[in-house]
Amino acid sequence: MVIHLKRTIVLFVVSALMAALTLPASAAAETKNEPIIISAKAAIVTDADSGTTLFAKNADEQMKIASTTKILTALIAIERCDPDETVVIKREWTGIEGSSMYLVPGERLTVRDLLYGVLLVSGNDAAVALACHTAGSVREFARLMNRRATELGCENSGFANPNGLDEDGHYSTARDLAVITAAAMSNATFAEIAGTKETSAAGRAFRNHNRLLWELPGALGVKTGFTKSSGRSLVSCVRRGDFTLICVTLNDPNDWADHTALYNWAFEAHTRVTIRRGEEIGALIPVISGVKPIVRLAAGAERTFIYRRGGNYDVSVNAPPFAYAVVVKGARAGELVIKRDGTDAARVPLMYAETVRRNETEKLTFWEKIKRAWYAANKYGAYRRMYYW
Repeated sequence: MVIHLKRTIVLFVVSALMAALTLPASAAAETKNEPIIISAKAAIVTDADSGTTLFAKNADEQMKIASTTKILTALIAIERCDPDETVVIKREWTGIEGSSMYLVPGERLTVRDLLYGVLLVSGNDAAVALACHTAGSVREFARLMNRRATELGCENSGFANPNGLDEDGHYSTARDLAVITAAAMSNATFAEIAGTKETSAAGRAFRNHNRLLWELPGALGVKTGFTKSSGRSLVSCVRRGDFTLICVTLNDPNDWADHTALYNWAFEAHTRVTIRRGEEIGALIPVISGVKPIVRLAAGAERTFIYRRGGNYDVSVNAPPFAYAVVVKGARAGELVIKRDGTDAARVPLMYAETVRRNETEKLTFWEKIKRAWYAANKYGAYRRMYYW
């Protein structure tokens, strides 16, 4: 049996939704539409924990990504090297065009020093040095990049170098970059370095190119990028409360303002809702031959989903029309399905919230049980419709 609930009565399903669903009508109306118009050719805003997409514009279009490439470069270097390893700089790693850490042949740095050079000042030479130290050559490192991107689920990316300079076969999408960034920011070493505003290392002073670290509340990093052919690209991550979002814009002449506007909209329009195991959801199932006529249902596992204020939600309980006693507390009873605009937002397994023993004084034949089941399904089915609708 599937019990459907009207959007306005969803608050009876789980208490965690009540705050989100009791906004003033004016506030809900303001968040129904898409946020402000942005300048980026492609963009995406995602939840860092679940990967849920909150906003997208041409998010799967393959594009040049410039130095945002270095997010993946740094992640792979951290995963495969000890940050305190010593790297002796070779001449062929120096003098790379574009932004630079100004490496000198023969100098000795640590992997960590090079990571600061890659993530804070976008050193193309530092990216090549990390790649060659990690894999032996730029070509071999590019193979590692493509393999790692595939492991993360990226479907529309190709990497040919570690720094993002224009090259055939080097591209990605806003969505794939968000996936890569979520993995990178879950790495403590990467997150610490990417979020550093200023530091000194290897006899050099570094100041992060990412203005949002100074200007946007909750900003954690991550990486800027620019070439003449790609335009400005920016990947950022912001945490407010327990809600962490990632924003990617590609070919965006107004990226600082766009990221600020998208984050302000996203945090205002969305909230994280957690349905905890054991939390009763308000659904009732008739019990045949039990000491009680009904049994309550509760969440059988914890689930968190992103709720959009003013969204079009449909909530249904997939459960049997009745149960025969004995009903055992904790046994699987069905599933709670929450959809937004026809797409699954969350699926929560349901369990019986209590044990209902058999009524030993009640002796029923098979056909009497069938009749009792039909009666209970109609009686309590009507009750459930009244309760929910």
